[in-house]
Amino acid sequence: MTSTLTLAEALAAGTVVLDGGMSNQLEAAGHDLSDELWSARLLAEQPEAVTEAHLAYFRAGADVAITSSYQATFEGFAKRGIGRDRAAELMALSVESAREAARRARVPRPLWVAASAGPYGAMLADGSEYRGRYGLGVDELERFHRPRLEVLAAARPDVLALETVPDADEATALLRAVRGLGVPAWLTYSVAGGRTRAGQPLEEAFALAAEADEVIAVGVNCCAPEDVEAAAATAARVTGKPVVVYPNSGETWDAGARAWTGRSTFTADQVKGWRQAGARLIGGCCRVGPEGISDIAGTLEAA
Repeated sequence: MTSTLTLAEALAAGTVVLDGGMSNQLEAAGHDLSDELWSARLLAEQPEAVTEAHLAYFRAGADVAITSSYQATFEGFAKRGIGRDRAAELMALSVESAREAARRARVPRPLWVAASAGPYGAMLADGSEYRGRYGLGVDELERFHRPRLEVLAAARPDVLALETVPDADEATALLRAVRGLGVPAWLTYSVAGGRTRAGQPLEEAFALAAEADEVIAVGVNCCAPEDVEAAAATAARVTGKPVVVYPNSGETWDAGARAWTGRSTFTADQVKGWRQAGARLIGGCCRVGPEGISDIAGTLEAA
């Protein structure tokens, strides 16, 4: 069921379970995501597949669905010949697809929808979201992000997920871009060790969100599970806000080969340490599927 309880209120009361990776769930259902639009392509071609993916996570125990709009941008759609009006419709559809899944889930607990806004590098589709430093200034990045954030906010998600941000400069642009939209946000960095992917210390990166009233949670995503606990503790200490964490399975993305390499190091037992470090919104990102989310939900419930 949808909830009259806001996500911020739920985080103040306890721990909330996020979903897992959208792309791996769609691939498991037989869909080809080799396109530059990634899962956003299915919004145009097979939106029911997106709803079914969300539904699988709700049924596995997720309380929050992250929409398939990570790679949905006006610029990215334009490369495929999709005009601005239709692109805006598809971005809004990403929110509605998650809402429809929440309706179909028929579970007694509250459910929420987070509208994903990935970094500028996601639109480039060349792996640069794991590097940052695009050669653009904060003002240019704000101009890129604001129009699609306006569209996503107008679709009335419960929260905007400003996610996989590799660079504190881009975080500054995103924090500017969400001002006045009337929808709360969370901000998560992609990190390596104690730094952003662009190399800035996490203390400095998290501090940007400390005074942002729009931000209800701050943390990390799309990183190695081993990097989560220390980052969560830093985010909690620096911002005083609830912490959000949803790492990858531990495998490594090869942008050239467009494939994952290595082995999974993600285990549900790790979430106990993450919660002790301050995490209140916990899930998985790439290569973490419904089974992993079910394990997280069970571990948190038992703890």
